[in-house]
Amino acid sequence: MTTELPRLNRDVAPDRRAPVRIVHLGLGAFHRSHQAWFTQHAGDAGEWGIASFTGRRPDAAEVLAAQDGLFTVVERSDSGDTFEVVGSIVEAVDGANVDRLVELVAAPQTAVVTLTITEAAYGFAADDVTLLRAGEKPTTPLGRLVLGLAARRDSDAGSLAVVSCDNLSDNGNVARRAVADLARGVDAGLADWIDTSVSFVSTSVDRITPRTTPEDVALVSERCRYRDAAPVVAEPFRNWVLSGDFPAGRPRWEDAGAVFVDHIEPYENRKLWLLNGAHSILAYAGQLRGHTTVAEALADPVCLQAVEEFWDEASRHLDGDGLGIPEYRAALLDRFGNSRIAHHLAQIATDASTKLRMRAIPVLRAEREAGRSGEAAARMIAVWASFVGANPGLQDPQSDAVAEANNLAGGERIASLLALLDAELALEPAIVKLVEDLSAGFERAEVPARATASGTAA
Repeated sequence: MTTELPRLNRDVAPDRRAPVRIVHLGLGAFHRSHQAWFTQHAGDAGEWGIASFTGRRPDAAEVLAAQDGLFTVVERSDSGDTFEVVGSIVEAVDGANVDRLVELVAAPQTAVVTLTITEAAYGFAADDVTLLRAGEKPTTPLGRLVLGLAARRDSDAGSLAVVSCDNLSDNGNVARRAVADLARGVDAGLADWIDTSVSFVSTSVDRITPRTTPEDVALVSERCRYRDAAPVVAEPFRNWVLSGDFPAGRPRWEDAGAVFVDHIEPYENRKLWLLNGAHSILAYAGQLRGHTTVAEALADPVCLQAVEEFWDEASRHLDGDGLGIPEYRAALLDRFGNSRIAHHLAQIATDASTKLRMRAIPVLRAEREAGRSGEAAARMIAVWASFVGANPGLQDPQSDAVAEANNLAGGERIASLLALLDAELALEPAIVKLVEDLSAGFERAEVPARATASGTAA
């Protein structure tokens, strides 16, 4: 008779619950492998519990709540797997529970609000202004945060820090502007209070965290002898660079390897252009050439060459002491080539019109201003254009506009797609022609024989 394994909870893995002092919006795998992991490993972790709220769906909160917030981080490399129970999330809450979010944001002991709400969520939400003015509950993460900050002001709970952990250049100021615009639309006094009482911290975050599979869940049961319905798989590498003030305090994240700097822009650009830019190239070029994961696409010489050439362009515009660009590039090749991290290209490919605006456009503009063609940056846009032509249903915040562009042909179609990224560049015939020519080249590309993990043709 087989004995059923116990469910992971604080009876199976005792872990003292820390008081909630961090509120997180965007409970997902990356938050758990990154910010929650760093908080677990802070020297004063016992003082800093996280209440994490889901975004669109309640599922993650329901599963984690049944496990007392505990989950397993599986660090996966070519040399094997390691397993660690993380207990820094002490409340997992459905994001629709706005009352609990407001209560916690307004609580005096809350010192930090962190965000992983995706790049697309920082746009202005006029509907939330209407709802907030009417005294109703907003529906977006930032609308809910503004409601919480209003309650904090009214309760005189003092200052706090908002920390954006999304892949946006200058993400702290992007969050500041988005929150201020919402608040100003509701109450100018609230906007003024936020301006003087809330610090917005910019960050660069980095840890490859692919989607968890049923096989991963089964592996944790087999190796750890408990049932964890919500493990996360991540590479061993992790990086967190932060810049800004924490007026009400923060965990000692530096004990876990976080770095605090005065000027974050060089680190943001290094990550956005080299890591995320390469991911975008691989996501579209790789799928066009028949690959499904980052490791598979990187093993394709055509995809690898596209990445290397883009890195050459981007590296010319990365200035700053201590960035170590050659070492960073070499490390990325090792990380991307980790064959046991099944980082699926389809997972990376979504929301392209937001992502490429930050990954391709700055490099393309910088290269053109320097008198060069910017061909490698243009190729990133070109492979996206080819991919959405063949896959019109790709998730994107401007999906209707992408569909309209796909009804056009030739240079007119390319110009319409390019306008979604940069309206000025879309008016330059030379750039439109360059992207069109590069796009046609990938549309004609032959799919190579796929390599297996052993390196033989499959």
